[in-house]
Amino acid sequence: MRIVVYGAGGIGCYVGGRLAAARADVTFIGRQRLADELAEHGLHLTDYLGADLRLPAEQIHFETTPDSAAEADLVLVTVKSAATATAADELAAVLKPGAVVVSFQNGIRNGEILRERLPDRVVLTGMVPFNVLNRGGGAFHQGTEGGLDIAKHPALDPYVETFARAGLPLTQHDDILPVQWAKLLLNLNNPVNALSDLPLRDELAQRAYRRCLAAAQAETLELLAAADIRPARLMAVPPQRLPMLLRLPDFLFRRLASKMLAIDPLARTSMWEDLQAGRRTEIDYLNGEVVRLAESLGRTAPVNAKLIELIRAAESGRARGMTGPDLLRELTSAH
Repeated sequence: MRIVVYGAGGIGCYVGGRLAAARADVTFIGRQRLADELAEHGLHLTDYLGADLRLPAEQIHFETTPDSAAEADLVLVTVKSAATATAADELAAVLKPGAVVVSFQNGIRNGEILRERLPDRVVLTGMVPFNVLNRGGGAFHQGTEGGLDIAKHPALDPYVETFARAGLPLTQHDDILPVQWAKLLLNLNNPVNALSDLPLRDELAQRAYRRCLAAAQAETLELLAAADIRPARLMAVPPQRLPMLLRLPDFLFRRLASKMLAIDPLARTSMWEDLQAGRRTEIDYLNGEVVRLAESLGRTAPVNAKLIELIRAAESGRARGMTGPDLLRELTSAH
């Protein structure tokens, strides 16, 4: 069974690397820059539990063209959301009949986009609940807990054991949309973290930043309720109670939500990484989804809209390294 990681970046290299370390036949397809990096350094995969895996360069099959996906049995799409349509068109031109395609991307609609452009393939929506930090030099670190969530389908049966052996068990769901929205609720912290310019644990330890996240989540939960969408429970705390928990004073938060702070000190968000690298972020596919949901209901989402505005400014080199109180004032004023 040939597995292709299409759009190998942080998530793609980590997931594909874990599979390859478990002796799966994996081909990475990505940019030449990363191909050169892995050719020089190989892959070094670590996680918050102490896993330490190394794949030498000669054991890594990395390509840079879509043609390399022609013989894939399973394709894991890990491109940035803005590139989904292009990736789908590229895959449509080369995939063999019977290939299974899985979206392991942020946001809500990527699976739909892939299905529209790949109507003759099995296309499944997946979700990666954990954070991966690209440390450079071929090193990728999983900083938070989780396996992999995916829509239930018989086409996954041949791969379940492989993913489990790689330490990334597949949790299959009859309805993946509530899981996606639950993940998006957590990902609303991405812009807060990126604007703070702090590691995740340091940011979440400060009440002002948590209140910013709580405001974005509370706004989203109201809209989801109006749309009759009930997000899945991914944590010990039900999604509806997260804003209340986040608003607690620091000493109470540390006591009642210690697991949320039990984050690897290296953990950062992919949005922070994008800003550091001067790349356009996925803000339109995170907070932007909330704004679109509000518009579909004839409502507004001023807190999430303000976060989009601030990230756009940060992409232009402004509004980074904001203190918690300063960011909270911006969001409170918008609300």
